[in-house]
Amino acid sequence: MKEIIMSGYQIAVIVGSLRKESFNRKLADAVIRLAPAEFSFKQLKIDDLPLYNQDDDGNQAEPVKRLKNEIKAAQGLLFVTPEYNRSIPGVLKNAIDHASRPYGQNAWAGKPAGVLGASIGAIGTAIAQQHLRNVLAYLDVPALGQPEAFIQVREGLFDEDGNIGAASKDFLQDWMDRYVAWVKKHAG
Repeated sequence: MKEIIMSGYQIAVIVGSLRKESFNRKLADAVIRLAPAEFSFKQLKIDDLPLYNQDDDGNQAEPVKRLKNEIKAAQGLLFVTPEYNRSIPGVLKNAIDHASRPYGQNAWAGKPAGVLGASIGAIGTAIAQQHLRNVLAYLDVPALGQPEAFIQVREGLFDEDGNIGAASKDFLQDWMDRYVAWVKKHAG
């Protein structure tokens, strides 16, 4: 693993989809290109986590330890999630549960977060994001409240190079600028 020398803000990116052609992974990849150079981003691997079982709290699996260490090393969090059945995907909830346990060892606590999501539906991922914000509040994660970003996936959302398309760029640049300020305000 390559050693990262900190000269800015390291952001842990948690994408709530495992799908190879995930709109949300594409959104994460594109939106981080809007951040200033002092911000670096690392998408965390969550597809190898076992299902959370409280019986394992005393002997967490290596992928769980890795996830917790990567979160602890970050100055901020970026959640990019789809909406499954009007909530967050199970794989995302599983990662959240693992990194918050055992009680008293919550890796998420105090990390400023941004929440985004994309869907083909007209309301984007509004309900999933609200559920995620409820969970994050309980875990003592200060989440950026405004602007909310419920992105509907349409033709032109991404350009041919995978960047944010012209129609959404100003909105998402404003979102990123607000997120950057949020992290700088809350990062400890």
